Amino acid sequence: MSIASNAAASLGMMEHPATGKREVDLELGKHWIDVLGMLQQKTSGNLLPPEQRLLEGLLADLRMQFVSLTNAAPKARTYSGSDITGA
Repeated sequence: MSIASNAAASLGMMEHPATGKREVDLELGKHWIDVLGMLQQKTSGNLLPPEQRLLEGLLADLRMQFVSLTNAAPKARTYSGSDITGA
């Protein structure tokens, strides 16, 4: 759960416990997702069914958030009058 919380905070899914802010760090989020994936592989066959379902659900949610963020269209830039007039 600790690793999943770190991943969720890195993907802006929850507030960072230290700063209280929601921030997105895709590289760090991917790192934590990869760590959870490795733990899933290493514990294969050794988890109780509820533990396996929990891990699978966490990974699915985190991976979907990661994909959603990486595929998001870049935000359109807003312009002001000074951009148009050069002032």
